[in-house]
Amino acid sequence: MESRLQDSGHDWCMPEISRFLGIVIQMYFEHHGPPHFHALYGEHKAKIPISPPGLHAGRLPQRVLALVIEWASVQEQALLDGWERLCQHQPVHRIPPLE
Repeated sequence: MESRLQDSGHDWCMPEISRFLGIVIQMYFEHHGPPHFHALYGEHKAKIPISPPGLHAGRLPQRVLALVIEWASVQEQALLDGWERLCQHQPVHRIPPLE
């Protein structure tokens, strides 16, 4: 599943890289900023840096944010690898969900 965002006149494609407990994790390369991903939960959206994971922008319920941070901590290398692939304009592989 992919969603599209409009940003400064660009149409960015955000591939879904993981999904667990109703949380959707997406990543796309914005040409700036530290490596990060986006977490969506219902109407809530957040931008999360990969290392160290934490809330950079947006909002998630506290419990959901804790789960996303736990997942990102476990999957840090896979997330960084995905970011590098995006920088090279290659598709990002799916990352296992939180178990």
